Amino acid sequence: FGMMQKITERMVKDKSTAPVSGLRSLLSGGFGGICAVLVGHPLDLIKVRMQTGVSSGKSVFGMMQKIVVNEGVFGLYRGISAPLVAMAPMYAVSFWGYDMGKRLICWWEVNIRKGAPIQEYSIGQICVAGGLSSLPTTILMAPTERIKCLMQIQEASAKGPPKYKGMLDCAGQVLRQGGIRSLFKGSFATLLRDGPGSIAWFGVYELSKREFRRMQGVEASELSPLAVLTAGGLGGVACWSVAIPADVLKSRYQTAPEGRYRGLYHVFQDLMAKEGAGALFTGIRPAMIRAFPANAACFFGMEMSKELLGYVMD
Repeated sequence: FGMMQKITERMVKDKSTAPVSGLRSLLSGGFGGICAVLVGHPLDLIKVRMQTGVSSGKSVFGMMQKIVVNEGVFGLYRGISAPLVAMAPMYAVSFWGYDMGKRLICWWEVNIRKGAPIQEYSIGQICVAGGLSSLPTTILMAPTERIKCLMQIQEASAKGPPKYKGMLDCAGQVLRQGGIRSLFKGSFATLLRDGPGSIAWFGVYELSKREFRRMQGVEASELSPLAVLTAGGLGGVACWSVAIPADVLKSRYQTAPEGRYRGLYHVFQDLMAKEGAGALFTGIRPAMIRAFPANAACFFGMEMSKELLGYVMD
């Protein structure tokens, strides 16, 4: 832990005005994504099953127990291949997009508004950069979410083997049945979720780090690993607090049989008519339980790998 403290003392220094190489952002973001998936996938699986109505349980941990009994411990990681393969590049693109968004804001401030170079980005500017990061990530996220959700809702049973043998088989069946358009089904819903979510994600993370500095009366270089982990966890909770309604609609739309819904608004109309507004927050318990540890691991992994890469690349 002492070594982690030393690394963190360097990694949390405010370098908001220093350009970060695109390659460094991509690599460190990818590592952060892997950390998030490994920590948070079991609860993400439960969230999707609750949202789509495939599995029922009185509590999150009751559903977890049911999965372990019926499908084994590895059942908790059903569908992990899709996010594990895709989340690394997705998070890589997300953090790259965030850094590029900050560069764009800096360029705008200096060249368009004719202002002074930014010494420290405001929280508003951080949020704008976070929102911009969701644009390129949707291209990777939409098909990944489609495959992940389809694999997560299938349950092993005595009636026969699962419909999909794995990530590639699932993607192949989707392409054969509906083409590339079917693979990207739910892209707008993904953007509707990740746009506001990314604004909250990056904004609360940076705000939390600044608040920890103020409360402790320390410089950025003196923040502990625990403070960085906590800031990341709070960012994750904020993200899912605003993203869960769009995520419910996305999950239902992406897992529904072809032709069941005319579009995302039809999903919304059907849900409101049959289940009411409360259904928009289905799965919020596992999402919130997962959000803190998964995103704490993501941000800490990203920051640590970015700093370690700095030793090699700088």
